[in-house]
Amino acid sequence: MPPRLTDLNGNRFDVIVIGGGINGASTAQHLAAAGYSTLIVDKGDFGSGASSRSSRLLHCGLRYLAPGRSILDFVRHPNRFAVALRMARLAMQARSEFVRTCPNRTNAMMLHFPVYRDGPYAAWQIRAAFALLKRLGGEEIPLDYRWMGPQEARTHPLIGGLRDCHRLVGVAAFREFQFNWPERIVLDAVLDAERMGATARNYTAARLSGFAQDRGWTVELSDALAPAAPVRVQGGIVLMTSGVWIDAVVRGVNAQAGRKIFGTKGCHLLVKLPAACAGAGIATLNSRHEPLYCIPWKQYHYFGPTETAYEGDPDRVFVTAEEADGIIADANVLLPGLNLTPADIRMSWAGVRPLTYDPAVPFGNRSRVIHDLAADGLPSALALTAGPVMTHRSAARELKRLVAQRLDPSRQSHNPNYGPPAERRGAEHAATLSDELFRRRGTAWSGPLHTEDLSRAASELGAVLAWDQARMLAEQRRFEAEWNDWYASPYARQERSRLKVAAGTQQDA
Repeated sequence: MPPRLTDLNGNRFDVIVIGGGINGASTAQHLAAAGYSTLIVDKGDFGSGASSRSSRLLHCGLRYLAPGRSILDFVRHPNRFAVALRMARLAMQARSEFVRTCPNRTNAMMLHFPVYRDGPYAAWQIRAAFALLKRLGGEEIPLDYRWMGPQEARTHPLIGGLRDCHRLVGVAAFREFQFNWPERIVLDAVLDAERMGATARNYTAARLSGFAQDRGWTVELSDALAPAAPVRVQGGIVLMTSGVWIDAVVRGVNAQAGRKIFGTKGCHLLVKLPAACAGAGIATLNSRHEPLYCIPWKQYHYFGPTETAYEGDPDRVFVTAEEADGIIADANVLLPGLNLTPADIRMSWAGVRPLTYDPAVPFGNRSRVIHDLAADGLPSALALTAGPVMTHRSAARELKRLVAQRLDPSRQSHNPNYGPPAERRGAEHAATLSDELFRRRGTAWSGPLHTEDLSRAASELGAVLAWDQARMLAEQRRFEAEWNDWYASPYARQERSRLKVAAGTQQDA
């Protein structure tokens, strides 16, 4: 169980990490291992933001090597090529390390990149990209890259359904990996950080309330689940790994601080494809030259993501019917024989990528950046932007290195454990049934759950948290409402809204 908020009042930490997504959790783990007294807090549940809403790919970095509209883009802008190489190298290194150290937290699959005669990339470019990826780190966990000719492609259960097979030059097939579910990896890191002495609290909002040269930051903490008077803690250094919420946290101290985040929205739809397609996916581009994936997931596949600028409420992100229309249209162009319809959608989810704001890159810079916020009037504070899920460990090590340049650890060091905990420890910070089913068990990521499954899970968690029967029923209703609001088919959500408006209109009449 997390410490009571009142027990933290007046405590001092070497480092306070604000934001408990995958980058924040890994950072807390590495800081605790290095001997820093560490506090990590999140205003919601650990791993409930962008970390849980991604495409879940532990990808090799192929996308970073895409030059844009033409190979000349890299020729004209060699700095972009240098950034692409850096990000691709980080991706390959992260892929190898994670698969090697946490094989039980990954799924292997074969992805296929079709190359058409009139497509944006020629076969030689694809071959060159995979040769480069291999040199950047593809030996330990090989890509198993091979080239499929058009004839072979037509016989594949999934690839044979591609559009315009008669115009295929070939298909690049390569082994890719995905995270089983990223939220569980977040919890693994948080629990390991606690094992090494870190303090962790979810559902705890943080506000920077003052800085003194000799004491560092005073941070005000508030309990989001049990409203009460806030408490104050001290931190020598503050790290902001709170994704799309970073600008709000920074501007809570300095309203004139420069923008750090450019958010783009990614939507996904879960559908059922023929059983013969299991374990195989497609990576391609849609008609707008944006990435389009068909990814195997358990007994299903999901299509996505979208790529649109997002300026809305980061706490209210879901797939709209219009966005689903676009994904279904792209999927049916890609695989016309599927004839997907709204009725085929079992589940949907959407998230906001916290890309780096850069006026020179209108749609957000994907290059990971650590900002020294002293220039914004926040000394001894750093913020991470554009930190993808797959490179969370290298981001954590980079943040730890920057902390070490400013501060010596106050405790003994430890060895981090990257594997899962030996056994489950109580509720693992779960406070709601949604926490349990999405982020502790992952069972909610397979589509709608039956009432009896919800009841059983509520009883099991309730036994740990001492819930009475009324609370268990309330948690089931809360889970169902959250599912309907954020994860159900967007068309079902649209219909519920229509009926609700109609009922209200009728009542008014």
